[in-house]
Amino acid sequence: MGSPRTATRRLPEKKRPTTTLQRLFELDSITNSTQTTSATASETETEELLSLITHCTHSIFTFTDPSECPSHQDLKRHKLSQILSVVRLRKNHEPNVVSALVKMVSANLFRPLPAPLASNPCSVAMSDPSLDDDASAPAAVPVPAWPHLYFVYDILTSLVKNCDAKVLRAHVDRAFLSGVLALFQSEDPRERERLKNVYHQLYSRFTPDRSFMRKAMNDVFFQYVFETERHVGVGELLEIWGSIINGFTVPLKEEHKLFLTRVLVPLHKPKGMHAYHRQLAYCVCQFVTKEPALAGVVVRGILKYWPVTNCQKEVLIIGELEELVEVLQPEQFGELALPICSQIAKCLNSWNSQVAERALYVWNNEQFVKMATQSMEEVMPAVVEGIEDNMRCHWSKSVRQLTENVKRMLEEMEPAMYEKCLEELRRREQESRQEEMKRMDKWERLLRMASASQLACVSH
Repeated sequence: MGSPRTATRRLPEKKRPTTTLQRLFELDSITNSTQTTSATASETETEELLSLITHCTHSIFTFTDPSECPSHQDLKRHKLSQILSVVRLRKNHEPNVVSALVKMVSANLFRPLPAPLASNPCSVAMSDPSLDDDASAPAAVPVPAWPHLYFVYDILTSLVKNCDAKVLRAHVDRAFLSGVLALFQSEDPRERERLKNVYHQLYSRFTPDRSFMRKAMNDVFFQYVFETERHVGVGELLEIWGSIINGFTVPLKEEHKLFLTRVLVPLHKPKGMHAYHRQLAYCVCQFVTKEPALAGVVVRGILKYWPVTNCQKEVLIIGELEELVEVLQPEQFGELALPICSQIAKCLNSWNSQVAERALYVWNNEQFVKMATQSMEEVMPAVVEGIEDNMRCHWSKSVRQLTENVKRMLEEMEPAMYEKCLEELRRREQESRQEEMKRMDKWERLLRMASASQLACVSH
């Protein structure tokens, strides 16, 4: 007998889910409810943000009025911090939010600035050229409302960075750009640093307004150079220009060349040039690097505005000329060697030891010496005369020692020419002494004749 069969038990089939019309209605209802809730939450957040912005727009504190409540100031600072957090997180903002933010920024930033404390903020005394840039910068005058302005500038920076350019341009007009530019008169370096970054970002994003922004900055420079000589933000504006020039394509446009000749070169004229000379020299050097043919215009312009009584400016401009020589092309040496070396030779004999030493140190520059050798016959007589004068009668021992080093170098380079120039110098000095002796003899004869005539009158 066979073993009994085991009955196979069939598992019940899993019931397939059926999609009914009712189920679709339920799913659609849930989706719409979620979207409605999300939209409602977004609208609520926008309303709260607008409420914060409105509060900060109408609550302006100067931090100088004793009647202002410190708790209200702290409340506004907290609200500004909240606005900043939202602006940083969101990449795109609704047009009404952008409009409100721009109005809030304008209400807080655009204010009448106090008159400068010094008669000429840019002409700060610099007794030692070895001092760092901070020591030669205009004195800092902190803005009392900086605890609020700090957040406002951060909000503006984040807005310019994150907001869509088209939406932003619809609310940031040219009046706003002019207002930002006017704030560069602030004597607080923290504010000018923020303004520099914001204005440069606006220039980068507002392509259609770039020409207007460049012209507006040029107007500030013109007013400073030719009218007032009072502006503490020239250095920051030149830093912006340094970045702009760096992006110029070659060959340069005529507009940009005119900026060099009409703005940058005359900026060497004001007394307060040392406050922004580092930025100015960078801009000029960028132009010459991009288009070396402009070197002649720059050098002749700088020599035209050469300071006569300001020794600190002389030291700085000698350094700038040395930097320009570094970027000159060899074919330009013959054209510029004589005017540059002649001016350096004059500076060798300056009774200010700093000017004389700086002029003598230029001869350690290989590129400068290479340029000088291209026109040594024209350059050497003036240089030899300056060297011999220093060796004989300069009061500074260090200047005499440096002069001796330069003399030794030139004698090794061109011994015959140096000796020839020295003989010519001695001949001119001998002729000058003879002329002086003749002049003295003539005066003595005139005095004797006058005395004899006077005695004759007395005897009669």
